Amino acid sequence: MTTKRILIVDDEETLCEVLKLNLENEGYDVDIAFSAEEALTYDLKSYSLILLDIMMGEISGIKMAKMLKADITTAEIPIIFCTARDTEDDMVMGLNLGADDYITKPYTVRNVIARVRSVLRRSNGKKDNAQIHDKPNVLQIEGLQLDLEFKLCRVDGEEIKLARKEFELLAYLISHRGKICSREQILNRVWSNEVVVLDRTIDVNITRLRSKIGKYGKYIVTRSGFGYGFSD
Repeated sequence: MTTKRILIVDDEETLCEVLKLNLENEGYDVDIAFSAEEALTYDLKSYSLILLDIMMGEISGIKMAKMLKADITTAEIPIIFCTARDTEDDMVMGLNLGADDYITKPYTVRNVIARVRSVLRRSNGKKDNAQIHDKPNVLQIEGLQLDLEFKLCRVDGEEIKLARKEFELLAYLISHRGKICSREQILNRVWSNEVVVLDRTIDVNITRLRSKIGKYGKYIVTRSGFGYGFSD
């Protein structure tokens, strides 16, 4: 089994060393960067997970996370924010950026290790369950299949007719499975060319999708105040 590589990005040197020692004892390969600037000199795409502080130097953890998510080579790397910023608004902002978890300081090493295991397990599960068959433009979760080239949706082998926005919304959620996507992210991706789109539009399309894809509709989850996701 390939050893998972973890990058810790935090300007508190003692904390970093403690985390590194304990994560290495768990069998992970761990590197440290004491600033986002230093981290950005690393081969980031080689890491399985990044533990990221928010309040650092000129480049904050928030800015670095945005940079990672904007780069196709690093967009899918799981991020766990580890920060002293502990308000609900801070947490919502971090999760809306695409972070996989948010841990507030002070925290226990035991808690961090448990969160790391959970995020890596989800990340591995996404790779295993989203089977890409003959070509990379087919998404399949169990008996739910989306052909992105021919714009077809099949449920247990039966073709299901989806409106264009329903298809694009489902494809977006599946492509980001295991994460909660904010309404803003969904609107920017699926309805990017529309002049005016109400939040209610997303709700209506979600309801229709759940109905149309049958038993797989339960995988479309709602997180009140956060957004929607696809969790298999």
